[in-house]
Amino acid sequence: MRNRALFFGDIRFQWKYGFYFLYLVFTLLYLMILQLLPSAWKPKVAMLLVFSDPAAMGLFFMGAIIQLEKGEHTLQSLSVSPVRSHEYVLSKLFSLGLLATLVALCLATAGKLLDHPMHFILVVFAGSCIFSSIGMMIATKTETLNQFIVATIPMELVINLPAVAYVLGYNHPLMLLHPGCCIMELILFGERMVLASLSLSFWAIGLFLLTIHVVEGFFSTLGGAKK
Repeated sequence: MRNRALFFGDIRFQWKYGFYFLYLVFTLLYLMILQLLPSAWKPKVAMLLVFSDPAAMGLFFMGAIIQLEKGEHTLQSLSVSPVRSHEYVLSKLFSLGLLATLVALCLATAGKLLDHPMHFILVVFAGSCIFSSIGMMIATKTETLNQFIVATIPMELVINLPAVAYVLGYNHPLMLLHPGCCIMELILFGERMVLASLSLSFWAIGLFLLTIHVVEGFFSTLGGAKK
C-alpha cells in the first residue's frame, strides 16, 4: 500500500511540474527529426534517440525532481516518516522509468526498431533505472540545480560517448563493460546478447543498491535514518 501511494504520488508530482509535457515536446521533436531523415538512416538515429531518452533526460529529470523536493521540504518530511530508503528509490525509478519506456516505444516504432517489443521494454526500462540512479546520487550530493547540471556534464560524456562509438562501429567485446554499450547491443539484438545482458544486470542491480545506500546517508543528514 505504501509503495503504491509513493508511486502515484511521484506521478502526480511529475505531472504537476510539467515533466510529462516536456517529455511530450521532446518526443514530438524526435519524431519530426525521424520523419525528415532518409529511410536508411532512421534505425541508427532512432537507436541513439531511444538511448538519449533514459540516459540524458532521465538523468537530468531525476536531478530536477530531487531539487524540487528539496525546495518544497518534501524530503525533510520523508526522512522522519515510515518510508524506507529502498521504497523511495524504487518509486522514483519506476515512475520515471515508466515514462521513459513509453517515449522510447514511440520512437522505436517510428524508427522500425520494435521487432522484439518485450525485450525492448526490459532493456530500456533497465537503462532508465541505471541512469536515473546516477542522477539521484548526484542530486543528493549537490545543493542547487545549477550545481547538479555542472556535475552531470562529465557524467553525460562518460555515458554517451562510448555508446555512440559502439553504434558507429567500434564494438570491441570489452565495450560491453559499459552500460550504454550493453543497451545498444541488446537493442540491436546482436551476437553478444548473453554478455550484454549479464553486464547490464550487474550495472542495474549494483547502482540500485548503491543508490539506496547514498539515499540512506542523505536522509540521515535531514533528521532520519532509513534502512
